[in-house]
Amino acid sequence: MASRSLILPPSPWVLRFAPLIKDAGNVLDLACGSGRHTVLFTARGHRVTAVDRDLSRLSSRENIEALEADLEGGNPWPLAGRRFDGIVVANYLFRPLLPTLTDSLSPGGVLIYETFAAGNEVYGRPRNPDFLLRDGELLDAVAGKLTVVAYESGRIESPAAAAVQRITAVNAAENPVPIPPPA
Repeated sequence: MASRSLILPPSPWVLRFAPLIKDAGNVLDLACGSGRHTVLFTARGHRVTAVDRDLSRLSSRENIEALEADLEGGNPWPLAGRRFDGIVVANYLFRPLLPTLTDSLSPGGVLIYETFAAGNEVYGRPRNPDFLLRDGELLDAVAGKLTVVAYESGRIESPAAAAVQRITAVNAAENPVPIPPPA
């Protein structure tokens, strides 16, 4: 069980935009894995709902609503009717959930999403196009629903070489959010 104590550091993208989520707000960490972002947001004073199909790697459950759910198994969305001040997704893609995520943001809520994109095949896993974003796909997913604060698409070198897309977008209909300076 040594792996349970091994938590990757938070993504620099998530760290950069975490301050946009309102203080003490409720955050959904979707496909949380070992909980690196769950830990980050609980340390920042947020209430976190950590969801994954297998929570055995979740490093801590203190002050966390842990929900084990198979999001891809044809089951209904387990958080129907709930709204979040922040939704964080890293290294996970299940396209049918994209509209649900944008609809699950509270006014002023922030979506921070980062995952692998087409072109990642040359760097390693995932290679399957079902798990790789198409060009501009995250932008399309939020178009007309959320206000884009920042978007990047391309190659990263750290923690390992990969092709990624990342977006931070806000449900700014009622609560505009100031854009942070570049990292």
